[in-house]
Amino acid sequence: MKKTAYVVRPDGLPTYSSAAHAGTMNRRLIGKETVGAGNMEVVLGEVDLDGMAGAHYHDVAEQAMYLLEGKCIVEVEGESFEMGPGDMAFFPPGVRHEAVPMGGPVKILVIYSPPLADPTTAFRT
Repeated sequence: MKKTAYVVRPDGLPTYSSAAHAGTMNRRLIGKETVGAGNMEVVLGEVDLDGMAGAHYHDVAEQAMYLLEGKCIVEVEGESFEMGPGDMAFFPPGVRHEAVPMGGPVKILVIYSPPLADPTTAFRT
């Protein structure tokens, strides 16, 4: 991946799976490591059909999730919502939420503010 201070391409970025998630592959597009961002983080996530973001919350970070491909069920504080491409969800700090694919894999953009210190451990169940 050729990196500049302003443009990031997902190909070649390292992948990781977050705590409380199964069957996921994430790439940090915008963050300290890629463009030097200090106040936000943008992640491209792919969740396979059998994967899920299990019920969890973040102590401090606000989270927005934009669905690019596929369908999923999002549960927020006990309320369920069906999401399709173009839909966006918001999860305030301290609010339990989860997402489960419906009928196939999903691709999402996830935005955190402030950035998660360590995405492999920054989730509370």
